[in-house]
Amino acid sequence: MVRDTIRFWRNGQAVEVSGFHPSTMLLDYLRLQERRVGTKEGCAEGDCGACTVALGRVRGGRVHYEPVNACILLLGQVDGAELVTVEDLAASGELHPVQSALVAHHGSQCGFCTPGIVMSLFTLYHEGERPLSRESANDALAGNLCRCTGYRPIVDATLQACGGPADDSFSARSEPTAQGLASLADGRDVFVGDETRFFAAPASEASLAELYGRHPDATLVAGCTDVGLWITKAMMEIEKIIWLGRVAGLDLVDDSPEALGIGATVSHAAIHPALARIDPDLGEVMRRFGSVQVRASGTVGGSIANGSPIGDLAPVFIALGAALELRLGEATRTLALEDFFIAYRRQDRLPGEFVRRVTVPKLKADEAFRAYKISKRFDEDISSVLGAFKFTLDGRRIAASRIAFGGMAGTPKRAAETERALAGVSLDEPGSWGDAMAAIARDYQPLDDHRASSAYRSTVARNLVFKALSETASGDTRATRIVGRREALQAAE
Repeated sequence: MVRDTIRFWRNGQAVEVSGFHPSTMLLDYLRLQERRVGTKEGCAEGDCGACTVALGRVRGGRVHYEPVNACILLLGQVDGAELVTVEDLAASGELHPVQSALVAHHGSQCGFCTPGIVMSLFTLYHEGERPLSRESANDALAGNLCRCTGYRPIVDATLQACGGPADDSFSARSEPTAQGLASLADGRDVFVGDETRFFAAPASEASLAELYGRHPDATLVAGCTDVGLWITKAMMEIEKIIWLGRVAGLDLVDDSPEALGIGATVSHAAIHPALARIDPDLGEVMRRFGSVQVRASGTVGGSIANGSPIGDLAPVFIALGAALELRLGEATRTLALEDFFIAYRRQDRLPGEFVRRVTVPKLKADEAFRAYKISKRFDEDISSVLGAFKFTLDGRRIAASRIAFGGMAGTPKRAAETERALAGVSLDEPGSWGDAMAAIARDYQPLDDHRASSAYRSTVARNLVFKALSETASGDTRATRIVGRREALQAAE
C-alpha cells in the first residue's frame, strides 16, 4: 500500500499535496503556493528564525506543538502533522495572547522578525514550563534574531503571555485536532514521483531497507537541518529524497539502568532530558545545540550519519563509549562509534546501509564526566572546539580515560596520546598533569578556518584538559565557569 500524496492538517481540515519536487521547502510552498507571506525568509539557513512555523503532532494522547524553521524543512516533512502559521493565530477578530502581549510591551519595530517570534512564543505558550523563568524565555527565543527592537520588551511580553495555562482556540479544539491527526496516520508508505525523481517516506524499516537498497544514490533525510542548507545555500539539485520521519520504531528510546538506546530519528529535543540525567554537562551541551527550532527538527542519527567534524554529539558519545547499529537489507551490524568515522565526510557505511540506532552507556559510580562547547557566539553557534572527557577513577587516581574532541581534526577523534599520558595520574598533584596537556599536540594538528586558527584550537584543547582535571579533582565549577555551573544544574534537577 503506497500513497502518492502527502497529507497534513491545516485550519481544521486535511490538506493533500501531490506532484511536488522532492526538494521543495515548506517556506516556498507557503509563500508561493498558499500565498501565506507572513512567514518570512531571512537567512535561508535556519539561523534567524524569521521563517518559524509550528508543527503539531500527537504524543501521549494530546497535540504537542514545536517550532521549526520552514526555510530548511522539506514540504514532505509536514506529512501527518498540523501546520500552523502566523496567519492562523487570531480568532474571531482578536489577536492571540502572545500577539497582544508583544503589542502591549512594544516588542516590534520594523516587524520583519516578528512573525517568527510570535510562532516561537506560540509553541512556548502551549508547551513551556510553568512557572516560566526569564532564562527559559531567553532559551525559547535563542533561535529568533531581532536587529532593531531589542530583546528586553520581547522577553517581558513572553513572561506575561506564557506564564499561565494555555487558553486559546487551539487548546479549545485540541480533541478534534487530535482526532483529525489520527485520521491521517494510515501507516502507508509515501512515494511522490517516479523512479528517477521522488520524495519517499517509508512507514517501516523493512520498506526503508528495500527502497534504499534499490536507490543507494538517494539522499536520506531525518531532520533536514543540514541537507536543507545543501538546497538553499549550495543550490544542490537533489532528485531522490528518502525521509525517515515516518519509519515506525526509529523514534524509540530504550532507557535501561546501564545505557540509553536511541533510535536514529529521535530528535535532539526529545533526547535532551534523558541525556541530562546521565550528566549535567550533557544537558548543557544539548541546551546549546542550535536553537529550539533546530533541536525540534534535528535528530541523533542525522547528526551522527552526517559525519561533520564539528558536530557536538559525536565527540560526547565517543567519550562515553557509544556503539552504532547499522542496517543493510535484512542484515544489521554494530561497531564502536569512533570507528564509524574514516575521514572528512567519509564514514564506514556501505551503499544502501543506514544508521539504525546508537547505544550510549551511562556513567558508573567510579566514572566522572565533563564536556565543554567553545564557540564564538554563546547561543545557536557551531563549535570551534568541543571537548568531552570520561575518567575512570581509582580513588584519587585516574585508572583510565576516554577523551574525544570535535573541531580538532577531519573527524570527531579520540585523544589516544593524552589518554595514555593520564593513566595513573593523581588528581591531587596538578604538577603531574603537564604531560597529558602537552600530548594534545601529538593527538591533533587542527586546521585554520573562519571559526578558529590552528593555534587557538590547540591552546583551547590543552586548557580544557586542565579544566576537566581541575573540576574533577575539586568537584567545584564555581571557579571555572560563568554559566553552566554543575552545582546549579544539579540543584535544578
